[in-house]
Amino acid sequence: MSGGPPARLTHLDAEGRAVMVDVSDKPVTRREARAAARVMMQPETLQQILRGDTKKGDVFAAARIAGIMASKRTSDLIPLCHPLPISSVSVEMAPNVEGAGVEIEATVRTTGQTGVEMEALVAASVAALTIYDMCKGMDRGMRIEAIRVLHKSGGASGTYDEASDQPAGQAKDTR
Repeated sequence: MSGGPPARLTHLDAEGRAVMVDVSDKPVTRREARAAARVMMQPETLQQILRGDTKKGDVFAAARIAGIMASKRTSDLIPLCHPLPISSVSVEMAPNVEGAGVEIEATVRTTGQTGVEMEALVAASVAALTIYDMCKGMDRGMRIEAIRVLHKSGGASGTYDEASDQPAGQAKDTR
């Protein structure tokens, strides 16, 4: 914590009531965010996903579509989040056979007055939840973890990259 005065909370007015931040005076800029999540599972569960022999169908295809759809609905899910004209959403999944899991990365782009970090986080989270839902019958012990922003660019706050901007005292999660 810094020794200065506490930062003003932007989602509260002077009386402490919740408000949506007014972004009307902010410049329109190109904005991008990448977020990640991980689903850990039993090795056999991952093998079934990779073989395509799960009872509910193509797990990765369903998770990809769910993540994209969820990203577009972020303002319906997160209070005070601005609805945004999303230009692009991609959700990619990579199996980690050695670690028995699936790495998920979502990228969201817009040209607007506020960022898309929440949209990327929602996309990665819902993709992970969809993997869990489609595989829970074979592996109830799955874990969803490491949900985080990897990168954001655009806007007054500039660029953030997880790899180069770790908070003091925290090591990068390399699993």
